[in-house]
Amino acid sequence: MRVPGFAMLFIMALAACSATAPYRRAEMNLPASYRGAGAQSGQRQAIGEIPYRTFFGDPVLVSLIDTAMVRNHDLQIALKNIDYAQQSLKQARLGFLPSLSLGASGAVNRPSDNSLSASSLQQALGRSYSEDYTLSLGTSWEIDIWSRIRSKKKGALAGYLKTVEAAKAVRTKLAADVASGYYNLRMLDAQLDIARKNLALADTTLGMIRLQYDAGQVTMLAVGQQEAAMQAVLQTVPQIEQEIAVQEHALSILLGSYPGAVLRGRGLASLPVADNLPSGIPAALLQNRPDVREAEMAVMEAHADMASAKAAMYPSLTITAQGGLNSFRSSNWFTTPGSLFGLVQGAILQPIFQRGELKAGYEKSRIRREQAEITFKQSLLKAVGEVSDALVRLDKLREQERAASARVVTLKKAVGNSNMLFRSGMATYLEVISVQTGYLQSELALADIRRQHLTAMAELYRSLGGGWR
Repeated sequence: MRVPGFAMLFIMALAACSATAPYRRAEMNLPASYRGAGAQSGQRQAIGEIPYRTFFGDPVLVSLIDTAMVRNHDLQIALKNIDYAQQSLKQARLGFLPSLSLGASGAVNRPSDNSLSASSLQQALGRSYSEDYTLSLGTSWEIDIWSRIRSKKKGALAGYLKTVEAAKAVRTKLAADVASGYYNLRMLDAQLDIARKNLALADTTLGMIRLQYDAGQVTMLAVGQQEAAMQAVLQTVPQIEQEIAVQEHALSILLGSYPGAVLRGRGLASLPVADNLPSGIPAALLQNRPDVREAEMAVMEAHADMASAKAAMYPSLTITAQGGLNSFRSSNWFTTPGSLFGLVQGAILQPIFQRGELKAGYEKSRIRREQAEITFKQSLLKAVGEVSDALVRLDKLREQERAASARVVTLKKAVGNSNMLFRSGMATYLEVISVQTGYLQSELALADIRRQHLTAMAELYRSLGGGWR
């Protein structure tokens, strides 16, 4: 009993060995804060940790994102990838168990009458043919020396987690894309309303100029110029309506439906902008941002594949056993114990020369692991850059929006003053047209800057890993 006990301890010791060192995350040397981050960047909860239902203040927008999370086709494909990887993980988890096989066979052999076999059969059995019937149960169990099977399991787990993170990344991008499309749609709605209001204002001004023309105070040139200015405003209306329809179609596709109208909520000016929330620290991206997590899972998967490839170069120990019933007559097939047989054996196999396949396989897996690590570092570097870009963009857009709002207020007053001065003959029609054109352009520009502000906030939310919670 001592020898089997010692052998079992030896096998267990071998099974605890590993061909490679455990996975360790590479040194990233992340900065302490983002460029453009304010004083609140280090607070406890960052923007990316807030659920999208809380972050986006418009209930209609939240409803659209909810619909996209259920019906978007890209997300459905990502979820199917999770199901596929889960089956691979289940298969890898069973790698430690022995394989079982049940077999039944029957054979009747009748050699040629002129052969030596026929003569032997005639002497032994009194007949010119032989029968052989077998019912057996076989098992084979590979001892996990050098953690080859364990490495495969770790690789399958990393592959599964990679698909989970990929689906989260799709959710994050989907929430930001729906929000950006919705904000663009509300900007176009606001611009259409502005164009129609300015069209009415231009029509009123045209009426005043015609009255002055009838009174002989202005020439036909003034009427023609105002008509041209009004037609320019009129031209923008169908253009904006076309852009609205195209944006609605794009949003509908994101929502997993055919092109059609999209519900609206709050107006562009009343949409909340939560741009004073903390951005957190760059190290949080390792946990919050799904594409960074996906890249790290790819490194872990490649590391496990490398360990498995290296373990294939070392000895493998396999234990096999077989037992069942065997008889040369069908009538005695199930007669026990006479028909019982059994076999147990162990085999150690050490690859020596495989035409360089094992070494090349290991070297390729090592290169793949290095590539995956570089990709991981690149994804983290890109993520920090995207957050920094969004923070700087937000800061500058706030300044632009303040200036654009002040310009709209100034030009609105100028429009009213120009009309009064024109009626009293103290301003020319050219000055009235110029002020009205400037007011129209300033309102359109303010709506676009407001849209950029909202979109930049949604982009910051995505770049910080928000949207999948």
